[in-house]
Amino acid sequence: MKIFGKNHIIISAITFAILFFMNYLGNKEADKLERALMIAFAGVIGLSIGLFIFNKGKDDKNPPQNFD
Repeated sequence: MKIFGKNHIIISAITFAILFFMNYLGNKEADKLERALMIAFAGVIGLSIGLFIFNKGKDDKNPPQNFD
């Protein structure tokens, strides 16, 4: 999956929506909007970093020699 391609943006939007609503609806604190937004943004950033690391070595033309 290409980083910031069409599929990445769709998956990021779905991840944001799920995390936001899970935290917004399940929180009884006064600052539930701020917490839900921060957690949803952090989830999308974590997803992007994970996909970047996952795709980093995918098209590597010079893999390490004798990798065990």
